[in-house]
Amino acid sequence: MTGATITHGRDPLALDAEARRLLRGRCERAVRRARRGGTEVLVGLTVGVDPAVDPSAVAFASRQPGEDWFCFEQPDRGGAALAALGAVRRFEASGPGRFAAVAAAWRELAGGAVAGSPDGPAGAGLVAVGGFAFAPEGGAAPHWAGFGAGGLVVPEVALARREGEVRLTLAALAAPDDVPEELAGRIAARAAGLRERPLPLLDPAPAGRFRIASVAPPEHYEEAVARAVERIRSGALEKVVLAREVAVHAPAPHDAAATFGVLRAAFGSCFVFCAGRSERAFVAASPELLVRREGLRTSAVALAGSIRRSADPAVDDHLGEQLLGSAKDREEQAIVARRIARTLRPHAVWVTAPDEPAVVKVANIQHLATPIRAQLARPVSVVELAGLLHPTPAVGGEPHAVAAPLIPALEGIDRGWYAGPVGWTDANEDGEFCVALRCALLRGEEARLYAGVGVVRDSDPAAELAETEVKLGALLPVLSG
Repeated sequence: MTGATITHGRDPLALDAEARRLLRGRCERAVRRARRGGTEVLVGLTVGVDPAVDPSAVAFASRQPGEDWFCFEQPDRGGAALAALGAVRRFEASGPGRFAAVAAAWRELAGGAVAGSPDGPAGAGLVAVGGFAFAPEGGAAPHWAGFGAGGLVVPEVALARREGEVRLTLAALAAPDDVPEELAGRIAARAAGLRERPLPLLDPAPAGRFRIASVAPPEHYEEAVARAVERIRSGALEKVVLAREVAVHAPAPHDAAATFGVLRAAFGSCFVFCAGRSERAFVAASPELLVRREGLRTSAVALAGSIRRSADPAVDDHLGEQLLGSAKDREEQAIVARRIARTLRPHAVWVTAPDEPAVVKVANIQHLATPIRAQLARPVSVVELAGLLHPTPAVGGEPHAVAAPLIPALEGIDRGWYAGPVGWTDANEDGEFCVALRCALLRGEEARLYAGVGVVRDSDPAAELAETEVKLGALLPVLSG
């Protein structure tokens, strides 16, 4: 942290005199470095802001036409939030090496940056935000335009919050021919243009009709599950996850800000995010952490097996006990936990996990979960860790090599970013990625929702179809009036 703060006057997020002085000094050093090296240099400034500032509300209120935005929250974890606007630099890649390529590009840019070492909440300082498609070449369908196989964006503006502390980070690229004072002025002007407005409310009674339809008939999904069970019983694989795609056509354009607001209010224990590309938005309330890295400490969660919730506490507890006692769900969950631990072990001094899973309850569903922790033997970036762990059997299959070609063949859809890693990393290569579940892609009047279930040898096609309906229930009521 620089010690600089934000003034609180007519422009509540404008830089004060001390912050402007620090910014000019950084821009001068960055331009000198750019001229010596003949290349662009990342420059950043991090300042404290009023703890009452809502990062996501600033992002939605301040985004400019056509620009990227990103909001990533877990409200119950100390109000953790990271919101970002704009794109200083994009790192995009496809194919099997996409995570390593993106991690290397960010490492090179961040390593040469002129910025302080901010204190405060996780995510303060220079960051790269974004996500990856489920498949190495995923996101090719027209409705996924702008997302593609994935990558990270270095934002112009980032706001990080946790435990009552909020930090604002401003970033830009300094070119060899830049004038430092003009560069500092452009950065300061962006801060002065930031605004905060409460997130809008969903229209409770829009004029017109909603239309909801499976992209493929429900019978197609049951048939796909039955074919997968045959493959599993033949010994070809242990598990495969199959997803459905449901389209909601609204009488007016879907409001990403209002949808995000409803999700974060209803799913406080989940990772609630909105990744925006121009006028398209990918929103989710995901219960599943893929990986978090804090120095050499790494954590992940094996999440698999699910059952509905009940408004009656006694019935709800009974359903949880039923889930814990389900051989089918226990098998599905154990497959995921074993794979995560096996993947981390070659990179760790130790890996630990409890012997028994726990029941995790979110707003409309209960899951079996096993937290897994590891101490890394050497630094491995959070982006590379995400690439090593993705896809876990919770969203892919076991063994992955057999499941990978089977999934698109049986589903018949392009998952895009559904079930892919979404999150952020900082200049130290710490950060966190969740698995994009309970999600929807919004574009104009259309929303595409995704939900999948794990198929094992005892799976029943009708029961698996019903489970997708429960999972779709996180977002369907929000997006269909």
